[in-house]
Amino acid sequence: MTFTITVEPSGRTFAATESETLLAAAICQGIGLPYGCKDGACGSCKCRKLAGTVTHGPHQSKALSAEEEAAGLILTCCAIAHSDVVIESRQVTEAGAFPVKKLPVRVQQLERAAPDVMIVRLQLPANDTFQYHAGQYVEFLLRDGARRAYSMANAPHTSQAGTPFLELHIRHMPGGKFTDHVFGALKEKDILRIEGPFGSFYLREASDKPIILLASGTGFAPIKAIVQHMQHKGIVRPTWLYWGGRRPHDLYQDAWIREAAAALPNLTYVPVVSDALPEDGWSGRTGFVHQAVLADHPDLSGFEVYACGAPIVVESARRDYAAAGLPEDAFYADAFTSEADKASA
Repeated sequence: MTFTITVEPSGRTFAATESETLLAAAICQGIGLPYGCKDGACGSCKCRKLAGTVTHGPHQSKALSAEEEAAGLILTCCAIAHSDVVIESRQVTEAGAFPVKKLPVRVQQLERAAPDVMIVRLQLPANDTFQYHAGQYVEFLLRDGARRAYSMANAPHTSQAGTPFLELHIRHMPGGKFTDHVFGALKEKDILRIEGPFGSFYLREASDKPIILLASGTGFAPIKAIVQHMQHKGIVRPTWLYWGGRRPHDLYQDAWIREAAAALPNLTYVPVVSDALPEDGWSGRTGFVHQAVLADHPDLSGFEVYACGAPIVVESARRDYAAAGLPEDAFYADAFTSEADKASA
């Protein structure tokens, strides 16, 4: 059976069957619901069900607890409709969002930026324009049907300059099927397949609020794209970028962001290291990166926050920033859930 899903307060509608999740149906029909992992692990797609009946597939309790579900909250990435459904989601994008495409890409360049971080530059087909928002991601389509998601680290205007390309930052997860290949057998000129763009993590340009950009590890990738986009568009909202890592080498493009901050008087860069060793000679901020934000901005009621990286960082920021006055609808996040995170669901 096919049911009608209505999104409030926008009033937009789309159709969903009993064989697909609400999110999958929305993506296919160009309805921009918020989401991140698409696997019930991050909670980014959580919203309130106002009417109708759904059942949930497997998901993690940290993404949706039993208490939240009893209170009427759902995960659209796991929820399947069994009647017409009305949901409340205030992050629905405009009609005509960028189309999702499957494309072949050629490995143009591999750069080891840190012991466990590879910057991969992918050449796009010259005859096929690939459009996306700075902050979104693509998925690699592996031969066995598996998928691996990575955010674009370059803004859209750079991807079409000269030879069209995408820049991705890939962290090595030892034992990981895809990252072992990237750090082992992958070579320049290899052909891969991607699908995208996906995700609702991108700058809301209609707002005039000051911005906190929060990144941990390779969560810097979509943040970098957003910074490039802001510079390109001449966006001058006061912006603070906090980037955290365990050791200084985890801030693998520190020089790049310092140059960007020097060219953007509205951008303040704050690197934070949690576990520096004496031989690192680190003299900067230490501790947990999300707490550095609170030390500098104890009242977040007038801000927008864009957080990306390890789930524990994103979850801690969501919780603690709400306590510091940040409105729920001013927190945008993309938690980098690993396959181990998803499996535990």
